[in-house]
Formats: sequence, C-alpha cells, structure tokens
Amino acid sequence: MSTEVSLPVLSPKDFASDQEIRWCPRCGDYSILAQIKKVLPTLGIPRENFAFISGIGCSSRFPYYVNTYGLHSIHGRAPAIATGLKIARPDLQVWVITGDGDGLSIGGNHLMHAIRRNVDLKIIMFNNQIYGLTKGQYSPTSPHGKKTKSTPFGSIDNPLSPLSVAIGSEATFVARSVDVDIKHLTMVLERAAHHRGTAFVEVYQDCNVFNTGAFEFASKKDQKLENCIYLEHGKPLIFGPRSDKGIRLTGDGRPEVVNLDEVSQDDLLFHDEKADDPSLAFQLARMRWPDSPEPMGIFRAVERPTYDGELVQQMDTVIEKNGPGDLEALFNTGDTWEVT
Repeated sequence: MSTEVSLPVLSPKDFASDQEIRWCPRCGDYSILAQIKKVLPTLGIPRENFAFISGIGCSSRFPYYVNTYGLHSIHGRAPAIATGLKIARPDLQVWVITGDGDGLSIGGNHLMHAIRRNVDLKIIMFNNQIYGLTKGQYSPTSPHGKKTKSTPFGSIDNPLSPLSVAIGSEATFVARSVDVDIKHLTMVLERAAHHRGTAFVEVYQDCNVFNTGAFEFASKKDQKLENCIYLEHGKPLIFGPRSDKGIRLTGDGRPEVVNLDEVSQDDLLFHDEKADDPSLAFQLARMRWPDSPEPMGIFRAVERPTYDGELVQQMDTVIEKNGPGDLEALFNTGDTWEVT
C-alpha cells in the first residue's frame, strides 16, 4: 500500500494574506512582493514550512503580506533572529527581508556575520538609497552629495555598496536586479530560493515619494541596455542596444569598455559565477553607473558547507559520543561555592 502523500498545488494567491498592503501607491515594493509570491509555489515546499523575518522599515512590513509564518522583528536584527530560527528548525526555508537602512546601518554587523557563516537564508535587500518609513533621511547607500532632510547641504558620507559588503564577506550567492524588471527579478529570486547557503539579493527599488527616479538608468527600457550588463555564466560581458560593446581586463586587471568592431569576443571577460576566488565578482560589484555600465544578475553562486548544517552535524556527533546532555550535572560540575 502506497504511503506517498501528494502536496496540494499552490498558486501565488495562496501566499496572499488578508492584510491591507500599506505601501505608497506605485512603490517598488509591490513588484518585489508579487514576484516572490510567484516564486514560492514553484518550490514544492508546504506553506507552513516558510518563514519570513524582517527588521524595521517600509520593506519590513513584508511578513504581514505573505500567508506564511513570519516575524516583524527589531531594527537590524533580522539576520540574527533568522539564524536562530534556522538552527532550531532546519526544515524551514527562512527568508530575510530588509532594506538598505535596516540592513547596512544598525544591522550591518548582523548581516555580515550571517553571510560569512553561510547560514541557509535567503536575504533580500530592498535598496532605495533613502530612509522611506521615517520620511526621507539619507541612508548608508545614498550617493555622495545627496540632499535630504538630514543632509540639507548634501551627504558627505562615502556610500556603501551592498554587493561589495556581501562579496567581501565571501557570500556564496550574490545577485542584483531591479524592481520593475519582472522577468529578470523572478529569475534571480528563483535562483536564490534554490541556493543552499546564504543567498544575498540586492533589489533596486524605487521610492517614488522620497527618492524617485534613482534607478531610471537601470529600469527605463530606452536606457538600461546602454547602462547595464546582464551577467550570464560562461558568456562574455557584452552590452549595448546593438550588443556592440564589451568588457575586457586591462594589463593591470581593471575592467574597461571596448567596442566589438575593434576587438574579438575572445578578448572579453567571460563571466564565471562559480569561481571559488571572489576577486572578479568583487570587481564587477565595483562597476557603478555612470562611471561604467553596471552589472545585473548573478555575480557569484558557489557551494560551501552551511553553518546550520555543520552545527546540527556537530551536535549529532557529540550526542552519539557522550549521550544527551544533563543540565543539572553541568551546574554541579567542577568547583562550586555555597554563598551564605
């Protein structure tokens, strides 16, 4: 007699909650929510085995809007809370939803250590280069000179590059997409969902109230092909509306733009997302518009043991060797003192 149990076929509607979505009209968050709800039912995971953990900010309302388990936590601490959950419940697929302010300011330390440990989390960072929820202060990713309510004469900070932080922490999966590029964003999210280990995805997200148009260079159909390079594993870095430009490395290892009527495609830089050395991925992350065309897609996708997997294995080994722990015995081990 067969004991196989077939899972119900889910659709994006099954992941829609009954909560009123409270984002500003035309906010880029709507598109990211829609694409994640599109990806979830394709993963073959029961709805009760998903958990969404967020911090504070506009993006962090996300757990209310998906019909799964979730936790709207505290500012910057979502990676730490998600790490604890994944360790306690390795059977869950845990997603972290954060923003550039939440994840890179107060949460920068938690984010970095979750990435370097390679905890099996899907970390999606909504980057709008502004603090939206608190009404328009500059964020860690705001460009130099940005005038905001907290920098009325222009920001003098050097902005952080989220992908550089992730690759510098040796993330095993790093990617970037744009909120309104639906097909590309869906592909990136699908790849992230299937990756085992920390999958870090930066999504350029338009805050149409406090920082509108920040990413038009990458979202406008008449501009993005000129301004962006779409990374494909094993293929040369070619871009332009007529695919007539490319990227090659100079003698000292720096990327430079060349015209394909002057050089052969064989001279171009070929993308290798599986390279164990993250140096080239880091160089690609440093290519920023308008100084150079900006890469989009999967920068890095390598396999490495996960923190949660190794921890569970270590605990199993210790229990097999020494038996289950005895807390009472631990308290009474070694030197003790009686306080009167």
